[in-house]
Amino acid sequence: MRRYILLSLLALCLFGQAQAQKLLENNSYYIRLGYNVGGTAPVGMPATIRSLSRYTLQPNLLIGADVHKQYGDSKWGLMVGLHLEQKDMKVDARVKNYHMAMRIGNEAPVRGVFTGQVVSEAGLGMVTIPVLATYDITPKVRIKAGPYVSYAYQTEFSGYAYDGYIREKDPTGTKVMVGIGDAANGTYDFSDSMRNLFFGIDVGADWYFSRRWGASIDLSWGLNGIFKSNFDVIDDTLYPIYANIGVTYKIK
Repeated sequence: MRRYILLSLLALCLFGQAQAQKLLENNSYYIRLGYNVGGTAPVGMPATIRSLSRYTLQPNLLIGADVHKQYGDSKWGLMVGLHLEQKDMKVDARVKNYHMAMRIGNEAPVRGVFTGQVVSEAGLGMVTIPVLATYDITPKVRIKAGPYVSYAYQTEFSGYAYDGYIREKDPTGTKVMVGIGDAANGTYDFSDSMRNLFFGIDVGADWYFSRRWGASIDLSWGLNGIFKSNFDVIDDTLYPIYANIGVTYKIK
């Protein structure tokens, strides 16, 4: 009986080794370095946001590793990655009747609709796992698309309001000046209301201009908003939408 058990275990180990070798066939390994440009924004420009006065680039670096499996002689493949990335944003926008909550100087927080300038700073430090189907248009050009999941280990959404006024509760409420004359700026921080788990879609292309080196461009579009479902200060759902440009290096 012991002999049969040992033979069965040996056969199982050999089968597992064969399957592992088959899984690792036609695999390539890459290091990726890129820069994210974009922001957290609603889909479509709402009427409450009148104009974008200033957009400030942030140090949004991405570094990661990818494994690509080619399926035999087919042009199709699968790419799985592990990326460490930063998705920050700083914008100054002109708004009208924009739902906000803020603290003006040392006064108690005020909630209502604001008209004026709003400076927003958002920050997402993320670990991202993309799972992408790939198709080789040519030996040097590969397109890719698929879902991703991200965990945000660092979240921030804060800023200040100025050059305007807020009406308490609704557009007919008491008018409070903000950042005009002697009135202090209004400050806010909604970082504690942000979620940590994100899902989205990534589409892009890699161009390999040498045997080892390549250039890449990607668009990642978040499918869930940056705030938790019970957050009700800002009316619009804000999605992380970023483009990435970068370089890749083929290790094997």
